[in-house]
Amino acid sequence: MRVTKKLLLGSVVATAALLLTACAPSTAPGGGEESGEAGPAEITVGIVTSETGPLAGYGKQYLDAFKAGLEYATDGTDEVDGTKIVVEYRDDAGDPDKAVTAVKELVGAGVNIIAGTASSGVALAVAEQAAQNKVLYISGPAAADAITGINEYTFRSGRQSAQDVATAGTFLDDIEGKTITVLAQNNAFGTGNEAAVTAILGAQGATVNSVLVPEDATEFTPFAQQVLAGSPDLVFVAWAGATSGAMWQALSQQGVMDEIPVVTGLGDSATFGAYGEASEKISFLNHYFPGAPDNDVNTAMVDAIEKAGGTPDLFSPDGFNAAIMIVQAVKEGKGDVDAMIAALEGFEFEGPKGTMTVRAGDHALIQDMYQVKLVADGGSFVPELVDTVSADDVAPAEAK
Repeated sequence: MRVTKKLLLGSVVATAALLLTACAPSTAPGGGEESGEAGPAEITVGIVTSETGPLAGYGKQYLDAFKAGLEYATDGTDEVDGTKIVVEYRDDAGDPDKAVTAVKELVGAGVNIIAGTASSGVALAVAEQAAQNKVLYISGPAAADAITGINEYTFRSGRQSAQDVATAGTFLDDIEGKTITVLAQNNAFGTGNEAAVTAILGAQGATVNSVLVPEDATEFTPFAQQVLAGSPDLVFVAWAGATSGAMWQALSQQGVMDEIPVVTGLGDSATFGAYGEASEKISFLNHYFPGAPDNDVNTAMVDAIEKAGGTPDLFSPDGFNAAIMIVQAVKEGKGDVDAMIAALEGFEFEGPKGTMTVRAGDHALIQDMYQVKLVADGGSFVPELVDTVSADDVAPAEAK
């Protein structure tokens, strides 16, 4: 099945959907059954992501894991059924224009498999190029819901924002009739999260209101007091940037965490010390940290990344999954784009987070998510798993 999209509220989807049955399951790392057909001697894959720029750290996590995943999925040969997989790396620096230029150069050189990017803006631009040039694109850590179902050529190897928001809702035993306050900056990021919570958790029966803070605010006590005055059952915090520490300090000083459950997303390891005295009072939704999953694939990924001198982190599964998906596409599709798309639609595989399913209808990647807390460890904080949230409980509504 193919889709073109559009998603409710632009980048927002509604309530969680049921997990669809996989059409082409496989237990082997490299993909499905033997086709018996000889593929080309060599296929080149273009990896476009941030090696420099503001998202370079995320790009490194993806790249380290992609290399580990390619080694894992090909048993260290970089080959599948006699076809050599050659990788060309390009730096998008978080800039859509640079990414588009890189993709055009790769396509012009005959590349018809593109993967990567940590920026949602870049991913949307690359997805457009994929459709125009009829090449396969597997988006990386970029989380915008609009990527899912944007066109038949685009897949994703990580989670999306709707899965984050649905995970936040699991901190309430019953969403029906509860009040959720979104505390966020009054910018595109903040209002996007407000809209997502309204669309997803509001549709499950919650009353959603918001406290939106001007981007240039430096004093957050009045906003913390406003949150308290609303007496919500849950506070969902969407915040980014240099004022995060002061905001969390204000919530702590005003006793918000003592009165109301507060949920936010746990980022990569560089952010674990950003919450100050509030650290152990916050409930975190989480996409991945190395200690969350307990399976052989995760162990293999962590060991390979560390052996190569890297550090497994938030977006490591996205790179590892991308490699597995590319090997599946090459093995079954032999470089033919339509055949590679068919090979990925409904593909079920074991990734670092456990069983992953590429939903055939819109190419969402259905996967488990996590509830996490931070605990003191000497002079720092480390994540500790509270619960695993099953994939079907947080699956996004199918993009139409």
